[in-house]
Amino acid sequence: MTTDDPAARLAGVLAEIERAKKLAGRTDLIELIAVSKTHGAEAIEPLIAGGCRVFGENRVQEAQGKWPALREKHPALRLALIGQLQSNKAADAVALFDQIHSLDRLSLVTALARAMEPGKRPDCFVQVNIGDEPQKGGCAVADLSALLAAVRAADLPLVGLMAIPPAAVEPAPYFALLSKLAHDHGLTGLSMGMSSDYPTAVTLGATHVRVGSALFGARA
Repeated sequence: MTTDDPAARLAGVLAEIERAKKLAGRTDLIELIAVSKTHGAEAIEPLIAGGCRVFGENRVQEAQGKWPALREKHPALRLALIGQLQSNKAADAVALFDQIHSLDRLSLVTALARAMEPGKRPDCFVQVNIGDEPQKGGCAVADLSALLAAVRAADLPLVGLMAIPPAAVEPAPYFALLSKLAHDHGLTGLSMGMSSDYPTAVTLGATHVRVGSALFGARA
């Protein structure tokens, strides 16, 4: 097998996760989210065949176009929304996704609380703008306590925090900060780490890693 083989890429990513876990002395399970945004069913199916069961999408509309058919064929699959969510798409997101990793403002708390139904309550991660970057989504670190209080008051299924460190800098301090913030607020879920840095994220406590190009290959 070569790196052009999806099964080989998947095996390589899983091996890297295991190496990072061993380095950190971890024995818990880490959820690999295969970021399938922009990829069609023909690219997704080989990863399903290889054992991937959780996939990540950036946009509700794109996911609506390809995932109903895939999930009818593979009912055990789960879907994570990892991109920004508009409040007016909250009901669509709740209907389609099993996880929402981009809860970052009070208006979205309200919209998601209204959309949740018995038996359809996606796990929610609060996104933190860990590098204080104006072009990125996520709540400011200073506003996190208030937003988490609102999420809990709305009885949303809060499981952890998510962040994307600034590009082209060492990510470890940002992962460590997110881990500390989660600990300080009594949360165990940490959605952090992408293709370029997921082993580092695992050593610093990631419970969910969002990996795209390392699984699907470089984008055209």
